[in-house]
Amino acid sequence: MSTKFTADHEWITLADGQAATVGITLHAQDALGDVVFVDLPEVGRSYAKGEVAGVVESVKAAADVYMPLAGVVTEVNEALRGDPSLANSDPQGAGWFFRMTLDNRADFDALMDPPAYDALLKTL
Repeated sequence: MSTKFTADHEWITLADGQAATVGITLHAQDALGDVVFVDLPEVGRSYAKGEVAGVVESVKAAADVYMPLAGVVTEVNEALRGDPSLANSDPQGAGWFFRMTLDNRADFDALMDPPAYDALLKTL
């Protein structure tokens, strides 16, 4: 498995081939504060890279969740819908948002690897 990051603070882990899991980063959940609601994308729908796929609301603010890459949503995390605090307690584990099939596997390679994302965070 390989994990990459976007400048919008989403992470995407590629399990095999074109199947991936997406969520928000530790930095994003820190900035948002206590998450109280999530609006997850529609299963079976095809999304373009950068398209709004959901919303996360906290006691401080609401933020869009963007599609890190083009593809089709295959599953959403119903546990997260029932307990949005999972986005805070385990953002890169049980707090994942959705799973998807990538339209183009090569696009994944163009995202930031962990050292590049860490470098981005140092500029914020």
